[in-house]
This record gives sequence, C-alpha cells and structure tokens, in this order.
Amino acid sequence: MDFLRISDVGVDGLRTILDATARVKANPAAIKGLLAGTSIGVFFEKPSTRTRVSCEVAAVHLGAHPVMLRGEEVGLGKREASKDVARVLDRYVDALAFRVFRHQHLEELAEYAHGPVINLLSDIAHPCQAVADLATIAEHMALPGCRITYIGDGNNVCNSLLLGGAMTGMHVTICTPPGYEPDPVEVSAARAFTKDTGGSIVVTTDPREALVDANVVYTDVWTSMGQEGESAQRLRDFDGYQVDLAALNTASDQALFLHCLPAHRGEEVTDEVMEHPRSMVFDQAENRMHAFSAVLLYATGQLPQW
Repeated sequence: MDFLRISDVGVDGLRTILDATARVKANPAAIKGLLAGTSIGVFFEKPSTRTRVSCEVAAVHLGAHPVMLRGEEVGLGKREASKDVARVLDRYVDALAFRVFRHQHLEELAEYAHGPVINLLSDIAHPCQAVADLATIAEHMALPGCRITYIGDGNNVCNSLLLGGAMTGMHVTICTPPGYEPDPVEVSAARAFTKDTGGSIVVTTDPREALVDANVVYTDVWTSMGQEGESAQRLRDFDGYQVDLAALNTASDQALFLHCLPAHRGEEVTDEVMEHPRSMVFDQAENRMHAFSAVLLYATGQLPQW
C-alpha cells in the first residue's frame, strides 16, 4: 500500500508500524534479508543526508537493491510526465520511495504505479519523519496523553506531526508566528482523529503559553530548502520563537527536545539545547532508519509475525 501521508495507514496501521520500528531497532537481525530479490526505486528531487542514507542502508539490510535516482535524471513532471515515470519504473522495481517538491507528483505516481509509493518528503507531508518522531518519544513515555509542543513554521514536518500526534492520542500544541500557521485542512484532519483517540490540537502564536507543561518540545528550521529568498524576512518574523534553555525550562521538568535536522544553530535552537542531556535529536535521526525499515515492510506486506 502507499504511504503518502501518515494518515493513509489509519490508527491501527500506525500502531503496527510504531511497534515494528521498536522491534526492528531492538533486533535488526529479525528482518535481515526479508526483501531479498527486490528492488526499490529511490528518488531525490531535493538534496538529502539523513533520508538518503537511512533509506539506502535500511533497504540493503532488508536485502533489497536500492536504485538511486537524481532529480535531473528523471525530470519529474518536466522531462517526463509523472504518470509515465510511474508506469515505466513500475516495470523495473517493486516499490518507489520519492522525495519531491510537489505532493501532486506523489499522488500521480501512486495512481499509476501498481507497487507501493512511499513519501520521503513533499511540500505537504513528511510521514516517515513523523514515524521516527513518535518512535523516539515512545522510547521515553507513553504516547497517549503526552503533551508535545511544536514551535516554528507550519510546514510539512508540522503537518505530519499534527496527524501522527492526533492518531496516537497526544495533546499537540502548534505555535507559530502569525501568518505561518499550518494549513487549516491539516488541522481539521488531525482534530477528526482526536474524537476517537482522546488527543487534542491547539494552534497558538504565544510560545511561552505553548510551552507550559509540555513533555516534548520540537522545532524545525525557519527557512526550508527553496525559501532562501525569504530568509531575512523569516528571521524577523520568527524573532522570539527560538528554543533556548529558558524555553526548554518553561516546559515540564523532564521535557525532551526534538529536531528533525538539519539544525540552524543560533536561529531556531541554541547550541545549549542541541547538546542538552534531554536532547534526543540524534536518537531521533537514528530512528529514521528503523522507521523506514518498518514502513517499507508494512507497505510491501512483508512485516514478520513477531
């Protein structure tokens, strides 16, 4: 099945993927070679460090052959229509994992490819990152009832965290400067899940209020790839939204800190917080690999009976 948004798998599916992520991390040998004889088409329209390495290493460990493709080689939607790319690659590989600028391209790939299509990041969603985020939190506390505060831009990472948190019964607070709030459609979709899971969603522009009693504090870069021309304006707009030690101390006593990386130290987060004992950012980065293993096995229908 496809994994374009974290909500695609439903509450039970996400629970299964998170359980698999923990099991994969605890016992990597249990999944070694499970996808032997398969090939995965891995495409990056945007540069990547964590996503590329974690996906390639995970695929190789599973016994799959990752076929790495660059944006200029494929020219998705430019050199060749997405639906044609999908139908050609579908004849060669068993699954597609794509990082794209436009989410629409993923939807077109999924419509025309018979094998699973996995979103490695789009302008709307970053579901594999959200799985790693939730898996990291679950190593320290139960997800239902956990209070997480995201401070920053209402971007793709924020959207997937919103949905994932709502699906697992978390109390999610999103704090952005005015004008940078998450898409209301994404907020509504997340709130719909909380009716059954017992979670909640709050969107605010007050960072100090947002941090009170938070068990987890999460931030992301203020200027994402492709927004470099807006950097000066964003630096002004996000003044007061930095996660420094004072901000972390406003949260609960043992609050964890998360960042999807890369971090712009000195902008959205200070060195002091990045290096803090309660900073889980490098565990979180490691969990990208285990999360992708779990997602790939789930999408291909090859999760083992543990």
